Amino acid sequence: MTLNFDFIGIVTADLGASLAFYRSLGIDIPQGLDDEAHVEAVLPNGMKLAWDPVSTMAGFIPGYELPTGENRIAFACSAATPAEVDEAYAAITAEHPDSSGTAPWDTPWGQRYATVRDPDGNTVDLYAPLATDD
Repeated sequence: MTLNFDFIGIVTADLGASLAFYRSLGIDIPQGLDDEAHVEAVLPNGMKLAWDPVSTMAGFIPGYELPTGENRIAFACSAATPAEVDEAYAAITAEHPDSSGTAPWDTPWGQRYATVRDPDGNTVDLYAPLATDD
């Protein structure tokens, strides 16, 4: 048997807010889907990212509640340069004021790194390699 990992699903308390947040990360999600029971976007590498409102899940799973706590899922978006990490963090937190996580910083492992939060508290890391002295 061979499995192909090709799908990431997010259960969200506010579908419209979640779609708007992920659009600001550059994911191509058509407008007008805020009231749908399920939304999918195919990423450039073929991976599918999908959203289901809590109400959809509750309709299939009796007693379903949105999980609580941080870091239920992990996402990361790469940038070409450290400056792009800073720019993306500034733009996303300006458009989504509740999304601020960890402001951009230089890691010991050689990356410019920042973290933002989607409307459900899931973290999304933004990163780029730091310049190296070759």
